[in-house]
Amino acid sequence: MMNFLQLGDSYTIGEGVDEDDRWGHQLVRALRNEGVAIALPHIVATTGWTTGELQSRLDALEPLGETWDLVSLLIGVNNQYRALSLQEYVAEFERLLARAILYARGDVDRVFVLSIPDWGVTPFAREQKRDPQQIGEEIDQFNAAAREVCDRFAVRFVDITPASRRFGGEVDMLVADALHPSGAMYALWAAEALPVVRHMPSIEATL
Repeated sequence: MMNFLQLGDSYTIGEGVDEDDRWGHQLVRALRNEGVAIALPHIVATTGWTTGELQSRLDALEPLGETWDLVSLLIGVNNQYRALSLQEYVAEFERLLARAILYARGDVDRVFVLSIPDWGVTPFAREQKRDPQQIGEEIDQFNAAAREVCDRFAVRFVDITPASRRFGGEVDMLVADALHPSGAMYALWAAEALPVVRHMPSIEATL
């Protein structure tokens, strides 16, 4: 049975949705349907975490071990939301990615990253009188930086931002707070991740 570690923030813990609706749980179900023996994910994530706060929590949790078959990382929206610097994000994201690779037996082929979704399209952003164009531009900068780090580490990068922009303002794609994704949105993210994860050597070897 393969094990799966997820690192992140509200988008990984699934703020406002049932456990089964989290994108990681939906991804596991899809993999199982294809014959992959994989356990439900072990999640280290909390709503509101920045890269630095995730790093601090991982420090407190050590040792998590270096025997994970699959590791995902989705982090950074709270850096953007709090107007923390892009430079700080890049430095901390790089450290987190290196750490994720260590957890995954030092194997970059067991690690994947999801892009930061664009919350600027949500009703919450409008209610807060936030500029959706500015949010989108800043998230694009954060994602471009994260992708560059992933490319340097040869880690797979799953771009779920377009789906978040296309559908993220729809009522059925959001939970009651009008900000966080519903299970329907997470299903789109899992669908984006599935073909990437399916072709990882460790996954292919089980099929």
